[in-house]
Amino acid sequence: MAEIGLFEAIYTARAIRHLKPDPVPDELIEKVIDAGIRAPSAVNYQNWIFVVVKDPSLRARIGRIYRDAGERIRTEYSSRLSDRPAHLAEEKFQRIMSSAAYLREHLGEAPVLLFACLRARSADAAVSGAGGSVPAMTQRTASASIYPAVQNMILACRAFNLGTVLTTLHTFAEDEIKSLLRLPADVTTYALLPIGFPQDGYRHGPVPRLPVEQVTFVDTMEHPWRKQ
Repeated sequence: MAEIGLFEAIYTARAIRHLKPDPVPDELIEKVIDAGIRAPSAVNYQNWIFVVVKDPSLRARIGRIYRDAGERIRTEYSSRLSDRPAHLAEEKFQRIMSSAAYLREHLGEAPVLLFACLRARSADAAVSGAGGSVPAMTQRTASASIYPAVQNMILACRAFNLGTVLTTLHTFAEDEIKSLLRLPADVTTYALLPIGFPQDGYRHGPVPRLPVEQVTFVDTMEHPWRKQ
């Protein structure tokens, strides 16, 4: 495949949830994960664990768990899910919600389900035993050693013209997922990437975002980066 530039990948790595069932070569998946492990890791501990699920029956079971978790969330958090961000037009918001609903129903059909996990470090357990606010801080910062890897993998997927999207919906059924994947108690899932070639009509493209000046400040939040 022709290589693309870094910034082209960043600016066009659109979330793609409609994926073909066609198999993805192991060589590509290995390169995607290899890109992931080039990410920062606290103290270079590299305590990440990646589980690649390809077995059709296992993917189907995970898909059912994912769908059921999504239905529970839709029931319990219906008001939050319908809270449209002010900067999104109604039509765009509904497209996003429709795409998310599609993934809930079809996750298990993606040819690859890639789970990004972290193994708890012995140092984390020692810090957590210190009491006070330290345990909460440890939990809060642990994701710094896995989500950069996830972003690298998303960009690698874009480079190989693979579709994917970062989802964490499965974490609402973490115990069931861990049981299926045979994960030990000290390994926790942080992200799920369904990976496949995009369906016809769904392709990478511009990733619209709020402009820098709306989300950036100088020194304090009293001073916008640039006046409107």
